[in-house]
Amino acid sequence: MRKWLAISALVIVIDLYTKHLIQDVFVYGDIRTINRFFDLVRYHNEGAAFSLLAHAGGWQKWFFSTISIVAIVVITYLIRKYHTEKLFCLGLALVLGGAVGNLYDRFTLGYVVDFLNFHYQSYYWPAFNVADSAICVGVGLLLLDSFKKPK
Repeated sequence: MRKWLAISALVIVIDLYTKHLIQDVFVYGDIRTINRFFDLVRYHNEGAAFSLLAHAGGWQKWFFSTISIVAIVVITYLIRKYHTEKLFCLGLALVLGGAVGNLYDRFTLGYVVDFLNFHYQSYYWPAFNVADSAICVGVGLLLLDSFKKPK
């Protein structure tokens, strides 16, 4: 159980540290072009993935925070119960770390700091952060694990 929680903790530390660096160097709306496909930015996301419900009037902060807390409890239970299932628990650990990282932002700032912005010509992917990346990779691993043959 400890190694899975350590992975989650590592995701949280990297996520919060990178957000801290962005907040120290950038003001809201700043964009620094790195290359033709990638910019560092500072955006604030009050909604969920892809700014879902970002302009809903404030209730969404508590809604998404509640969902995150429930997910954290369920994921912790699943890691404890299936701690020997490596791929499954790795996916859960990444999702857990990402959920906690973004939940911390919601409670302390009222929004989530996003700073990674990929694009091709005039087509932009919504900005995201390390926590979002960990959640996506974790969900991918959970999907991959679901295709394993049962023992």
